[in-house]
Amino acid sequence: MISTVSTKPYADQKPGTSGLRKKVPVFQQENYAENFIQAIFDSLEGFEGQTLVIGGDGRYYNREVIQVALKMAAANGFGKVMVGKGGILSTPAASHVIRKYHAFGGIVLSASHNPGGPTEDFGIKYNIGNGGPAPEKITDAIFDRTRNIESYKIADVADIDLDTVGSFDLAGMTVEVIDPVADYADLMETLFDFPAIRNLISGGFRVVIDSMSAVTGPYAVEILEKRLGAPAGSVRNEVPLPDFGHHHPDPNLVHAKTLYDDVMSADGPDFGAASDGDGDRNMVVGKGMFVTPSDSLAMIAANATCAPGYKNGIAGIARSMPTSAAADRVAEKLGIGMYETPTGWKFFGNLMDAGKVTVCGEESFGTGSDHVREKDGLWAVLFWLNIVAARKQSVKQIVESHWAEYGRNYYSRHDYEGVDTDNANALVTALRAKLDSLPGTQINGLTVTAADDFAYHDPIDHSVSKNQGIRILFEGGSRIVFRLSGTGTSGATLRLYVERYEPDASRHGIETQEALADLIAAAEEVAEIKRYTGMNEPTVIT
Repeated sequence: MISTVSTKPYADQKPGTSGLRKKVPVFQQENYAENFIQAIFDSLEGFEGQTLVIGGDGRYYNREVIQVALKMAAANGFGKVMVGKGGILSTPAASHVIRKYHAFGGIVLSASHNPGGPTEDFGIKYNIGNGGPAPEKITDAIFDRTRNIESYKIADVADIDLDTVGSFDLAGMTVEVIDPVADYADLMETLFDFPAIRNLISGGFRVVIDSMSAVTGPYAVEILEKRLGAPAGSVRNEVPLPDFGHHHPDPNLVHAKTLYDDVMSADGPDFGAASDGDGDRNMVVGKGMFVTPSDSLAMIAANATCAPGYKNGIAGIARSMPTSAAADRVAEKLGIGMYETPTGWKFFGNLMDAGKVTVCGEESFGTGSDHVREKDGLWAVLFWLNIVAARKQSVKQIVESHWAEYGRNYYSRHDYEGVDTDNANALVTALRAKLDSLPGTQINGLTVTAADDFAYHDPIDHSVSKNQGIRILFEGGSRIVFRLSGTGTSGATLRLYVERYEPDASRHGIETQEALADLIAAAEEVAEIKRYTGMNEPTVIT
């Protein structure tokens, strides 16, 4: 019943910041997914008889790989696997299930905000027992194993019925197909003031959520429409589809423009939100006000005590290095810790486990707290609804009053997608060579105060992560940051982050790109972006 299958290594199975991501045809190669899953199991110890959680975002090839993973888990000695009905588990819901049921760990099948379909993206990542992404020491071990793997173990049994909730036997291992939504929705109800949000909605406050034909549809329908009383249809594109309905399930001003335009129209909803492929990202829009992810983190932290689950305040805040420093000013006023980490949610896990941090976020539309160990899109949306209900102000009023109190961090990210990898690396290499000579010089009339390649020294496990992004800081608190993204599957994505701090409230109404124009020009001058990328403008501006 248990087979040991001979295989050969693939050279390209190094996990990125969020696991292994490749195009579907790559994963469909003989033994490709099997090799990586076996490498995960071979890199772990002590799971005999333990529980594993498996789920995914419903994208193309999700069900097939889940069946393989179930049979391999049985063959490798797990005692039980909990899997979401239909193969569905949002990434934050998977984290919660791991934590609630004290599972050994979990396999999450997702490529997050990347497109889905027969020729699009797929991904596998491993989450450890705290519910968070595997740390680098585990992902490095997995990669090392993929390079010399010779065989994998799998049970020769029929597929499990993923569409029926209940317990099944698979080669002596228990498979429990669970309702993917219930545990997560129950958790949200303990954190937020559902009666207050329900009263807000029943009083005529119109809320719409675009689930982008991705995983959060069933979660949003259960919470927003069934538990909070929003009218049917308030959740749009609510059915998860393998190709996300040909959408790009990335909740930003480009891919969620229809929602944005609707909220900004005279007779549109009062509040709009969108989430991504696997449910860990969010976009929040109020009438007349788009909330940037960096501002969202700062404003959630500043208003945390509005929500019952955070009524006693927060221990600290963490943000990724490229994320704006807006949250730093909140932490300073509250007298709590502020931590700057590399991009990648796994770096927040140690801080949360140690009780140093309650709320954390990234500029890439991800915010979360220590209720799970992943960023959580619906959590952020519900937090904003809780704040609106508690303060009895519009999103626009809340944002503008925050700026008046703390100052405004003008902030934007320019993505250059699909850049030739060699050219992208050449840009970064040339920029690194200039860093030591930049302090004290001027770039486009701006005086450089410091320049470095960010390195993170983890205060909990004392690990060091180098080369996490090139920072150039200017007088007055402005900065530009360059980083190559690790979330794509083809070519390279160069990301330019631009930030200016403006304490003067009379200057808070300037259009963002205008406010940052001299810094954007300075970035081109120092890095020669157009020459290296061959692009005259970014692919996406957020």
